Amino acid sequence: MPMKPGDIEDMIKAGIPGAKVTIRDLAGDGDHYAAEVVAEAFRGKTRVQQHQMVYEALKGNMGNVLHALALQTSAPQD
Repeated sequence: MPMKPGDIEDMIKAGIPGAKVTIRDLAGDGDHYAAEVVAEAFRGKTRVQQHQMVYEALKGNMGNVLHALALQTSAPQD
């Protein structure tokens, strides 16, 4: 069963408190999404570390229930 965009957003926000999350369905099939995540927790971290934090927040759903997620991550602009 595909994940809903709201579920993805909720999981990321729960795993990265204070994150601003925008989810887009790329294919309309519930399996391919893009996520933009802006969080203070990303400050000073590499892009790989930021993405790992998002995958960790998704609790094993990435590559399983959630087939594809294009990620854009950043710390907030000052």
